[in-house]
Amino acid sequence: MTDTVSFGYEDIDATEKTGRVGEVFSSVAAKYDIMNDAMSGGMHRLWKNRFVARVKPQEGEAILDMAGGTGDIAFRLATSGASVTVSDINQDMLDVGIERAMERGIDGLVWSRQNAEELTFSSRIFDAYTIAFGIRNVTHIDKALREAHRVLKFGGRFFCLEFSQTDWPGFKDVYDLYSHKLMPQIGKAIANDEDSYRYLAESIRRFPKPAEFEAMIRGAGFENTRVESILGGAVNIHSGWKV
Repeated sequence: MTDTVSFGYEDIDATEKTGRVGEVFSSVAAKYDIMNDAMSGGMHRLWKNRFVARVKPQEGEAILDMAGGTGDIAFRLATSGASVTVSDINQDMLDVGIERAMERGIDGLVWSRQNAEELTFSSRIFDAYTIAFGIRNVTHIDKALREAHRVLKFGGRFFCLEFSQTDWPGFKDVYDLYSHKLMPQIGKAIANDEDSYRYLAESIRRFPKPAEFEAMIRGAGFENTRVESILGGAVNIHSGWKV
């Protein structure tokens, strides 16, 4: 039986997804942060601040920021004095992050190209694992969650920031219109890339709903899982502990 996974609204062979997602992020890397501001009205900065506040990074901790690409989460984590490893499967995204770190004079980050499903790190070496707006692009999410659990120390914590579908009456219709109609047009206008932003919008619709994703996190071995919803579930902070 062929193993199929979602790529936006398409169902494709699982062996194709990593490459196709890679093409999307290579295409958008240079304009990624500008597009984040344009598409969220700058709110993504507030969401990321809130996310890192929940992680509570501490000086001396070892933290893996997966799908960390351009460094937005890592830069925030690093202000605590934590030792942060930034990993992403896409080298173009990492290159943007390294350049941004140099421009800001941020030293001490470790940059490592990694596949979230097959991390090369040893087991039980990180105090925290973070992933923001990245896990829905992973081919086999269950494998990535198990790898997150593996590399965490006992007592380590998992935090994921991800989009989903909102349940707010009225806002849901506006959100659907925006993501399906306007987001690709903004991508075309700013990044000259309509198709990539259409995929990103569609991938949100195909991502498991918060309760389902929380069950997947528990299935990977995490305990004390929690979901903190923002904008009626349009954005969610998922967390769990390795005990």
